[in-house]
Amino acid sequence: MLRQLALASFILLTPSIVSAQTANFHIEEATIEDIQTAVLRGELTSTRVVQLYLNRIKAYNGTCVDQPDGVLGLRPITPIKNAHQLNALLTLNLRPAKRERWGFDRRKARSLTDPVDDGPAMPDALEVAAQQDAYFASTGKLIGALHGVVFAIKDQYDTFDMRTTAGMDAAYANDRPPRDATFVKRLREAGAIILAKANLGEMGTPNSRSSFGGPFCNPYDTERSPGTSSGGSGASVAANLVTCSIGEETGGSIHHPAKNNSLVGLAPTQELVSRTGMIGAGLNTRVGPLCRTVKDVARVLEVIAGYDPQDELTAFNIGRLPAEPYRSFANERSLSGMRIGVIREHMDKKVFNEADVEAIDLTERAIGDLRRLGATIVDPGAGGSLLQSCIDRYAPLYRNRAFIEQFANLFPVDSNGKPTTDRFSQLVDMFFDPSRVPAGSTIRNIAGASNAGMTKYMLTRYLRERGDANIKSLRDLIDKSKFYQDIRPEAGFVDRKAALEEINSSSTLDLANLIQDRFAYQQVVLQCMAQDNLDAMVSPAGNIPAYILGAPIEPPLAGRTNSVWGLLGQHGFSTLSVPAGFTTHVFDRVRDATAPGGTRLVGPIPAKLPLGIMFFGRPFSEPTLLRIASAYEAATKHRAPPPDFGPVPEP
Repeated sequence: MLRQLALASFILLTPSIVSAQTANFHIEEATIEDIQTAVLRGELTSTRVVQLYLNRIKAYNGTCVDQPDGVLGLRPITPIKNAHQLNALLTLNLRPAKRERWGFDRRKARSLTDPVDDGPAMPDALEVAAQQDAYFASTGKLIGALHGVVFAIKDQYDTFDMRTTAGMDAAYANDRPPRDATFVKRLREAGAIILAKANLGEMGTPNSRSSFGGPFCNPYDTERSPGTSSGGSGASVAANLVTCSIGEETGGSIHHPAKNNSLVGLAPTQELVSRTGMIGAGLNTRVGPLCRTVKDVARVLEVIAGYDPQDELTAFNIGRLPAEPYRSFANERSLSGMRIGVIREHMDKKVFNEADVEAIDLTERAIGDLRRLGATIVDPGAGGSLLQSCIDRYAPLYRNRAFIEQFANLFPVDSNGKPTTDRFSQLVDMFFDPSRVPAGSTIRNIAGASNAGMTKYMLTRYLRERGDANIKSLRDLIDKSKFYQDIRPEAGFVDRKAALEEINSSSTLDLANLIQDRFAYQQVVLQCMAQDNLDAMVSPAGNIPAYILGAPIEPPLAGRTNSVWGLLGQHGFSTLSVPAGFTTHVFDRVRDATAPGGTRLVGPIPAKLPLGIMFFGRPFSEPTLLRIASAYEAATKHRAPPPDFGPVPEP
């Protein structure tokens, strides 16, 4: 049978047939539907799809910065203008002979600990594609819902056939984990072809480089960041090196590259997609797709969503998945009947600075588009607040201990630490008169769910499950790894070894405050959504356009970061971002020893960089967000490919 399949594949792939099949097919901006329609018409094969993407990877995935001392060097890297390279993909799913034939160096090998790499149970991407072609030739049917669809997977997730180190230069005895992450297994079973592991902010951190892969760049301006930490995942999709990718979001690592790369990004409800097989999973980590269209995101979600007995949090999704496929919600053209609230707290020009203005203005335009599509817009107006009334009424109750500690002057204690006032009366007074609540807590700054003890626990659990003979503990991971030496925290290049040492110093696992904050945040937001009868909310995806690699990063301001508005997603809400257009200019940070904080803004600087808007919904409200996003996408068509990464000639 295998010989027959191989023969069928050979017949399908003779050069004359291939050239005829692909004469009218262009891989650039191809959707899942485009690829599968061409396959069904006999115009394309899965093998040819992989070859077309490999051709683009060969052309565009080289080093994109000047690194005078190499990947781990001490001297600072320097971005390159118009580099025409991205360094978005770390590892390619090709056996050694094919990798060499395509001209990719050894660092792109599937495994550095298995240089022979001839195991028959580990077919590479071209072999998987050939098997699909043979199946289609013999049956006339697609092998599954993602037949012929090519993916990059963030290197934070396990792939049994490719090295997995979360971007670390770590001395695993076997750099390939023993099994796929649960969602990767589901992708493969649906016909997805896993072509590459994407470069990332090392260990999933907000960073634009890794020790193994080095810095990665933005295809719309290679001097700038594509977004952290799933920046390689985002850049590879934006430049059409793959069809879709999978990213990971803790604070903004799906939406940041979506915003910076003119993509659709979904960070679903945390309990919807399994984290099993992820390095550094946590209470607020989410697995989600990055694609160029809303419908493609929906089609990927259909495959990866669902219960996994190995990830206990996914038990919450039982009975909460839609009865219809997610893609059925991605065809909307009207928003009549929808009520969408505007999170003005993310758009207050008075509390931000010039760097925020274009993102806010583009979101104002998007709100007008949503209104024209028929949505009822619930807008508190410039300088107003959508959610503050619920924070003032409910945060003192549901964040009681943290609230009391935050405003210790209102709740004094004696020398023995005992309260000297009736706290119950004080808190009840605040409930009935929220004006008594002191200013300070907003939807922008209620604590996010992160904890060094939780990180240490999850890393230790991962390493034990992986069962490597050399790296068995977090101590081993620190001692048996190499780290880049270009440490510039103001530019986002943090000391990764020191950060891991700090995590390893944790001695207690205590999730009480994290879980209380998560519940309190949900109670506050859900109550306000219910009071206003909202289906969803909208704001900029993030206010700050892509920043220059190695330059100072825009510092936090009034709860705003240099990334995206991530707190709602961290606390369990579904979030979906879509392209909203491009800047005309930006304001960048430069070093200035005479300025406060040692940096200052310069600008305006002409720049055409992508920005996005983000839709926020209740937990498990992905169908609603897909409806809204698809209508907005169809009406505005803001997605545009990067002009410097166009078609490439055949090899």
